[in-house]
Amino acid sequence: MSTKTEKFPNHPQDRGFYIRGFFLSYNIYMTARSKKIIQTSIIGIISNLTLAGFKIFVGFLSNSIAIILDAINNLSDSLSSIVTIIGAHFAGKAPDRRHPMGHGRSEYLSTVIIAIFVLYIGLTALVESIKKIITPVHVDYQTTTIIVVSAAIVVKIFLGLFFRHRGKKLESGSLVASGIDALFDAAISLATLVAIVVFLTTKLQVEAYLAACISLFIIYSGVKMMRGAFSIILGERASTDLTRRIKADIAKIDGVNGAFDLIMHDYGAGATLASVNIEVDHALSASDIDGISRNIQKTIRKKYHIIISSVGIYAIDLKDPTTEKLWRTCRDISNEYEHIIEIHGFSVDTKDKTISFDIVVDFAASNRRTYYQKFVSEIRAALPDYSVNVTLDSDISD
Repeated sequence: MSTKTEKFPNHPQDRGFYIRGFFLSYNIYMTARSKKIIQTSIIGIISNLTLAGFKIFVGFLSNSIAIILDAINNLSDSLSSIVTIIGAHFAGKAPDRRHPMGHGRSEYLSTVIIAIFVLYIGLTALVESIKKIITPVHVDYQTTTIIVVSAAIVVKIFLGLFFRHRGKKLESGSLVASGIDALFDAAISLATLVAIVVFLTTKLQVEAYLAACISLFIIYSGVKMMRGAFSIILGERASTDLTRRIKADIAKIDGVNGAFDLIMHDYGAGATLASVNIEVDHALSASDIDGISRNIQKTIRKKYHIIISSVGIYAIDLKDPTTEKLWRTCRDISNEYEHIIEIHGFSVDTKDKTISFDIVVDFAASNRRTYYQKFVSEIRAALPDYSVNVTLDSDISD
């Protein structure tokens, strides 16, 4: 069977072409990316230090605990930006012997540290707010106070949107986290401004109650940031849309009958490695399969900037009537099971009367092992003349 696969050089020096090319482009990308993250963070540091200075001044002038806490929050934001710079610096370091896949994951750790800051500020603000609710203090708002708080709202909204936009563009979780934090800061300042207006018009002191409510939102934000960062560090499921598009593109390559078991490894923004198994006709030569594998690597790297480091092979002969009939029998039985996503890697040894294949069982099944055993029992009952070996595969990607 002939295939229209692209031929690649077989010289030993060219065997690692794609991996070397990947990390060369990765290092260039990470260097430029780190510079942009650092530039953005410096803007945040200068802005927050300026706001903190003004807020501390008017906070003590008016005896407002809400404004003083807001100022301390701005100081912590400056510290968060410093952590982001440190994280970006380490993430941009080139791979070395100890960390051959680079240092991109250090950014996830910086996101965790920022989340801890956010939680600390939220808890501190909640405690202080409760104290002021129990023991109110007299406040004396000035025109300067209103001007500074109003300006802080505008600046923080701008910083929040700017950080989030840059963070998403640069795939920086720490920048996105800082942007969310800045928007919550704007909400705190807005609550403070509302409290000032209420006090000036009705003489009611409600800033402590508003601060307590905002504190709870800050705590929620910190928990959400931390959970997101830990989820990535632990190794979360890749995007359904992305994995389906990748497998569909692989399946379109000449000689590939299907793509399965796509596993993706995230080593930080711009550094994703993957492995995949493909189904091909059993009659293909080693040279044909080698060409297909290299074509897959080239296609996926060019379109998604992801390197396919390993391509596994499932060889099948569906032109053989016996194999095709057995395959349809197993497929039809699997279709009766709600939580069996797919079967693949189908192999028949007509001489030894052996059938082997994998099944992917959805995590939604209450007991995947029991579900698997029930399916295997039914398959063996339907094909008593064959020794059936079924592997329970992991539902790693869609």
